[in-house]
Amino acid sequence: MAHVQTTTAHGGNFFTGFFEGVFNFLVRISEANSRVKEIERLNSMSDAQLEKLGIERTDIVRHVFRDSFYI
Repeated sequence: MAHVQTTTAHGGNFFTGFFEGVFNFLVRISEANSRVKEIERLNSMSDAQLEKLGIERTDIVRHVFRDSFYI
């Protein structure tokens, strides 16, 4: 697959990169917030409830971030 990049004569690539960076930053904040809420939700469960889900209390953070960190 070919990647095509176009720029304008006045540095349009800078602005594209800048706004792309801002957008990615906002997406990361949103994802982090939802992950924190998921950690809080799981932490509020009893050990019996977590066991039904197949999660140990010490593995909650690892479980929530399992798609980001391969540990």
